[in-house]
Amino acid sequence: MNQVHEIGWLGWSSVAFATLAAAILLMHLVRRRPIDASVKLWLLMGLGVFPIASAGTSNIAGFQATQSRAFCGSCHVMIPHASDSEDLASTSLSAIHGRNKYFGKDNCYTCHKDYGMYGYVLTKMGGMRHVFLYLTEYRTMPLEKAKHDIRIVKPFTNQACLNCHTTTAPGWKAIGDHASSLASLQDGTLSCASSGCHGYAHPATKLGKELAADGGLADGPVGP
Repeated sequence: MNQVHEIGWLGWSSVAFATLAAAILLMHLVRRRPIDASVKLWLLMGLGVFPIASAGTSNIAGFQATQSRAFCGSCHVMIPHASDSEDLASTSLSAIHGRNKYFGKDNCYTCHKDYGMYGYVLTKMGGMRHVFLYLTEYRTMPLEKAKHDIRIVKPFTNQACLNCHTTTAPGWKAIGDHASSLASLQDGTLSCASSGCHGYAHPATKLGKELAADGGLADGPVGP
């Protein structure tokens, strides 16, 4: 699986700002010019403007990098999820969304983020919890045990699907299974990502209680 992150223009901008700041300070230390108005201006740029710009752009670039599937799959316990999502032959929900040309490379974040006014902040806070748990509990856990034991912290809600997928379009309602299950989808008694609907998002990790509850089925029919 490709774990290479593109630096992007924000990343290069951060490097450029840091380089300019370092160059200004080095030049001042070497030349030791008297402190006049022009030197103060250069020092302001080297000690203030450029370092702040470098820190700002690097933080934004870092946030963007953590939204990528490559980042999500960089922890070994997440490799099965990310690998299936990149598999062109897979028909799981994660793989189907991974092939979406608009957000495919960021499909982990797009599907799992918290929507709403503070969604971005809440998602990043939850991500720090994942980092803590990985370092304290899961870092040395064998992959097969991780696939069996690690579960999402809270149930995946249908609202995450309905933020993109409509239930009101005539074409959606024309499908018999959609029309008959609408009430169950709205009250949460039926999950879009279950064997009784469009199939698990990550069927390779559904072991133990999930298979027992669904009669041993690891996957279900997958819709468009």
